[in-house]
Formats: sequence, structure tokens, C-alpha cells
Amino acid sequence: MTQIISVITAVHGPSASYLPDAYKSLVAQQLPEGWDWQWVIQEDGETGDVAPYVPDDIRVSFGQGRHGRAGVARTMALSRAVGEFVKVLDADDMLTAGVLARDLAALRRPGICWTTSRVLDLLPDGSTVGFDQDPPEGPIARGAVLEHWKAHDFRAQVHPATLCARRDLVLALGGWMALPASEDTGLLMALDATSRGWFSAETGLLYRKWPGQSTASTAHIHEGERSARMAVIEARARVLAAFEGWRVDV
Repeated sequence: MTQIISVITAVHGPSASYLPDAYKSLVAQQLPEGWDWQWVIQEDGETGDVAPYVPDDIRVSFGQGRHGRAGVARTMALSRAVGEFVKVLDADDMLTAGVLARDLAALRRPGICWTTSRVLDLLPDGSTVGFDQDPPEGPIARGAVLEHWKAHDFRAQVHPATLCARRDLVLALGGWMALPASEDTGLLMALDATSRGWFSAETGLLYRKWPGQSTASTAHIHEGERSARMAVIEARARVLAAFEGWRVDV
């Protein structure tokens, strides 16, 4: 029987035109024998702006819902995800060759519950820029991401846009946080607080930079809101870390 990895994408009107590029990067993935992917696309809203860009592919599930921002859309998409693992793919980003196979290989290692990988920013002129503080390839100890994030002005050493994780654990943690932004960081910190992860040093994602993305907005960097987001993300992670029953070792 075919095993499934569910790729989850939240999308709104301004980013819908990038879906074909994301789809091409997904179709190009070569998975281990016996595996296939499911692409769960959830529109943040109920407009007619996104549907024209959704590929005609039986592996693609498209849904719509009330506007609630990306975290709500991704969590709603979980209702249709059937895979043992869920992979994040933002609508305006692209997977690199082989990343899903590398994620699956890492998640088959004993005690590894989530994975991340190296990212290259894709600039409007087509050039790319990397991050100079990537951790080494290999396992990430429980709690290591939180401590690095806290010590480096809330900037993690791994990127939440590359996350792939056990679906059961994502569900147990409540999916993505109910925040106006940084909801993916909130999930990453919760996973880190409860389980061990893995970092792949091979580039796994092209992270598109463009004026319309949410992280480029003035609201995203508003100090009052940002401080509140970081405070609740940290508090949740530390509470989870303190509960012995939440530690996932297998």
C-alpha cells in the first residue's frame, strides 16, 4: 500500500500566481519506492482568486475557509491531510530536488520527529542568498532551537518554512499557533520543546522574496505585536518542555 507525505500550503490571492512554480517543484520530487505525496492547498478566504491556479491533479486537495491568516489555513488543511508526515510548503516558495526523500530518510531515524533543511532566499532578480549560521548536518537536541532563538533576538538557526514532521505530533500540539504571524515558528518551538529534530545541510527550499509577502509588511515588524508573539511562543514552549509526559523519544 502506498504511503503518503502530505504537503500543506496556505495561500491567499496575492500569492496564488506562484502556485504553478510550487507545483513544478513538487512534481519533480523523486520519492522512495512505495511513497507518494498529497498536496493540501487551503485558501485563506473564500474568493475566486486562487482556484484558477490550482493544478488539475488527483493528488491535489483544494479547500477554502474564512479569512484567519496562514496559521488557521494550515491547521484547517490538516483535516484533509492523510499522510504519516506533513511537510510545509508556502505558496510562493519552491522545493529543491530530493528534499522530500531526504526528509523521509531523516524521519525514519530512531527518535527523530521533525526535520528542517538549509534555505536559500530567492531574490526578484533570480539570484540567491544563503544563511551563514546553519547548524551542522545531523540531529538537533530537544530544546536547542528554543535556546538559540532566545539568544539571537528570536531568530532560529533553522527555518520553519522547511519543516516536515510527524502528523500525529503536529495534531497533538494543536497545529499552527493562533497568531497573526510567526505561527510556523510557534509550531517549530513546540516541536523542539517536546522532541528531537534533524537538520539537512543540503538546500531544501528556495524562499522567495517579493514585496507582497507577509513578512515584508510593516505590521510584521511592529515592535509591540512582535514582542507579544515572541512572548507567547516562548511561554508555550517552556511549559511544554516542563511536562515530562510531553517528551517524545521514539
